[in-house]
Amino acid sequence: MQTILIANPKGGAGKSTLATNLAAYFAWQQRKVRLGDLDRQQSAAYWLSLRSGSFPHIGHWDCSEEELGKPPKGTEVAVLDTPAGLRGKKLEATLKLSDRILVPVQPSSFDMWASQDFFARLAEEKQVRKGKVEIAVVGMRVKAHTRSSQELADFLAQFGLPVLTTLRDTQYYLQTLPRGLGIFDLPAARMARDLEQWQPILDWLQD
Repeated sequence: MQTILIANPKGGAGKSTLATNLAAYFAWQQRKVRLGDLDRQQSAAYWLSLRSGSFPHIGHWDCSEEELGKPPKGTEVAVLDTPAGLRGKKLEATLKLSDRILVPVQPSSFDMWASQDFFARLAEEKQVRKGKVEIAVVGMRVKAHTRSSQELADFLAQFGLPVLTTLRDTQYYLQTLPRGLGIFDLPAARMARDLEQWQPILDWLQD
């Protein structure tokens, strides 16, 4: 079983967008996927409740900040959405369950400042120091060839972490949310540009 942790200390960084779309991707790959949500707002869990049975099934991983157990037996891929401000014992507990960590970062000063402290905390965690969990970064809502996109690239270069890709700011993510869907649920021809941006993430997770 593979457990993928989506984490960033700042709210609105794109964690739920990554988590829900990843779950949809693995469902289309006919994997037994579970989606967990540690955020008290339960945005990812609510998204899952809206998903129609006519689309590939995504199971619910029933967990909370207070009680984080292992995914149910039979799970092949578990995706865990997390709240802002994840740290201390709660961060340690999630890392013990995780194989890969995806950190979404937006091209804004507030997001980059928050991420800088988070990367430092991650580097101090035993699971990371011992190489038991791998970390990669995804740029979120990035407009190509802009000053902000270059500033984000320059900022991330200092940490020595793989920056897998940048995902553009598109209405497709917002339009699919109210139906419990993601971009992988839409016709591939229509989503070609976005699927191309996602491919490095998928390749990294399946190495």
